Amino acid sequence: MADKTILVIGTFDTKSDELGFLTSKIRALGGGVVTLDVSVLADGPYGVDYSRHQVAEAAGSSIAEAIASQSEHVAMNLMSKGACALARRLSETGQIDGVLCLGGTMGTDLALDVCQALPIGLPKYVVSTISFSPLIPAERLSPDIQMILWAGGLYGLNAICRASLAQAAGAVLGAARAAEPVQSAAPVVGVTSLGTSCLKYIKTLKPALEARGYEVAVFHAMGMGGMAFEQIAGQGGFACVMDFAGPELGNLLSGSVVNAGRDRFRAAGRAGIPQIVAPGCMDLIDFAGWQEIPSQFEGRPFHTHNKLVKNTFYTASERRAIAWDLNARLGESTAPTHLILPLGGIEEWDRPGGDCHDPEGLAAFLDELRATKAASVFLSETPAHINDADFATLALRIFDDWVAQGLVAEGLVPAGQPKPTQQ
Repeated sequence: MADKTILVIGTFDTKSDELGFLTSKIRALGGGVVTLDVSVLADGPYGVDYSRHQVAEAAGSSIAEAIASQSEHVAMNLMSKGACALARRLSETGQIDGVLCLGGTMGTDLALDVCQALPIGLPKYVVSTISFSPLIPAERLSPDIQMILWAGGLYGLNAICRASLAQAAGAVLGAARAAEPVQSAAPVVGVTSLGTSCLKYIKTLKPALEARGYEVAVFHAMGMGGMAFEQIAGQGGFACVMDFAGPELGNLLSGSVVNAGRDRFRAAGRAGIPQIVAPGCMDLIDFAGWQEIPSQFEGRPFHTHNKLVKNTFYTASERRAIAWDLNARLGESTAPTHLILPLGGIEEWDRPGGDCHDPEGLAAFLDELRATKAASVFLSETPAHINDADFATLALRIFDDWVAQGLVAEGLVPAGQPKPTQQ
C-alpha cells in the first residue's frame, strides 16, 4: 500500500520513456502515482489515469478543438487550463500528496500554471530543460516550487538524464512524506523587510505581534520574496499585512530583474486584507550582479552588496514617479489601507552621514506621496526614522486600533496570559 501519491504530468505521446521511468521509480520507492496526459496530437503507448481527452474536457473544450486551432500556444493553454482544474480537484479531495511535471518550454509553461493552481505546502517539482532560466520570470513561480534541470534528456533516456529524473522522483516523494500542512491556529501577519543592516523594525514588531497572539511571516523583498508575499496575500493567507519594504516596485519600473512582478502592492488590497504600508528602501534600485545596467543609470555610483546584488540611488524626479505609482496601486485597495511616512528616513543608509543621505530627494518623495494619496487611504506621519522605535510603536498602534474595531482578527493569546497593553 502506497503511503503517498504523486500526480505525474507530461506529454505521454512524446515523452513516454521518461515519464515511465519517473512513475516506475516512485512506485519502487513505495509511493503511488496518478498520471495525467497533456499530449495534444496522439495518445501515449500505455494507459494513463487522466487522458488528453479528459484534460481538454476539464477545460470545457475538446482535443478536436485544440487540434483545430493549429496553434501550439492555443492548444497548450487549453490543456493547461484543464490540467490546472484536474490537479486542483485531486488536491482538494485529498487524492494526491505532491505533483511532478516534466517538459521542455511547452511542458514547463503548463507546469508553472499547474503549480500556481495548487496550495502552498503541497510539494511541487518540475523537471525542465529550462530550469533556472531567465526565460522564467518570478511572477510565474509558485512560492514553494522546486525545479531540477533535465540535463541531456530532450529526446529519450540516457545515463545523464536518468540521474536527474531519479533525483526528482525521490525528492517529490520524500517531500510528500515530510510535508506539513500550512495551518496556523493563530492569525498570520505578513511583513516585508530586508536584512537588518538596512531595515531594523522587525526586531521590535515580531516579538510585539507574537505577544499579541499572532504568527509573523517575514518576506525578503528582493523579487522572489515579494512575489511569494503577493501570492499568499492573494489567496487570503494573512489576517493583516505590514508592507514596509518596497524596493521591488521601483525595480520593476526601472527595468531591473529584481522585481516581484506587475502586481506588487496590489494583492492584499484586492483580497480585502487590511494593510499598513511604509516606503522602506524605496530610494534604492537593485540590479542583479550579472545584469547589464540600463543606460539611464550609467555614471551613477554603485554599491556592490555581494556577487548577486548591486544597487544605486534614485533622483528626486524618479522618486516622485515611484511615489505616484505606489499611491495608484494602494488606491485600488478594497480593504483598509494606512500609509505611514517616516520623515526621518526610510532605510539605515539614508541617515545623516550615510551613503544614501539625500534630504532633497527624500522630501520630494514624501511630498509626492502626500499629494497623490488616494482619498480611501489613511495617512500618518511621524518625525521618526523607519528604524526608530517610534515608527514601530505607530505601526502597532494602528494595528491595535484595527483589532479593536474588528477589522483584524484577534490574536490567540494563551489562556491565563494577559493581553499586552495597546501602544
